[in-house]
Amino acid sequence: MEKIINKDMRIGQIATIFPGATNIFMNYEIDFCCGGDRALSIAIDEKDVDEKELLDRLNSEYEKMKDEIESSDNFKEKTMAEQIDYVVNKHHTFMKEEMPITEGLLSKILKVHYVSHGKELSKLHKLFNSLKAEIEEHLIKEEELLFPMIKKYENDPTQENRKKALKVLEETESEHEAAGDILKEMRKLTDGYKLPSDGCRTYEITFEKIEAIEKDLFEHIHLENNILFERLK
Repeated sequence: MEKIINKDMRIGQIATIFPGATNIFMNYEIDFCCGGDRALSIAIDEKDVDEKELLDRLNSEYEKMKDEIESSDNFKEKTMAEQIDYVVNKHHTFMKEEMPITEGLLSKILKVHYVSHGKELSKLHKLFNSLKAEIEEHLIKEEELLFPMIKKYENDPTQENRKKALKVLEETESEHEAAGDILKEMRKLTDGYKLPSDGCRTYEITFEKIEAIEKDLFEHIHLENNILFERLK
């Protein structure tokens, strides 16, 4: 089998040519969005990952999905306006719907399990609300400011329009890193969202929803940082 993926490739590049790699990276807790500009070898060393095991898994899964990848509607081939609409319709909509629901569930388990797990749940609640506030403002900035600027540049590709978009884009990438840092802290606090022995079904659902938010946000950031934003630089 020809190995398409190697350790010297950028993490974001791998996720771009093989979208299924994002699930594998999440299994190994490898940052493919904000840390997507690093070589895979750096992450392998940082996480003390078995290099052969990871590369074999990435290449094996790529080979299985090769035909599907090549025949799918490729995000890279879309216009910037189409990419933006995809991100807004899929990822922004998901966040707007799921974050308030998850915040309500988190408040509920904090109240019910306060005696036994108050310390960790209180911290998790604060972190999640910080993330929620960060994301809500971020989505508004993208939809009302950055994305219209990018669409304007695509229709009228002057240096002035590009410069204006890049200035806001830099702020957006910093916000991506801030959100990513909060998610990493939440994952560490919960030991990878491990359910306590006395955790109820609502506790389990809450952790599942936070993990779904984490996964969606990482995919969202990857599409922007490693594909859409790269077209402006």
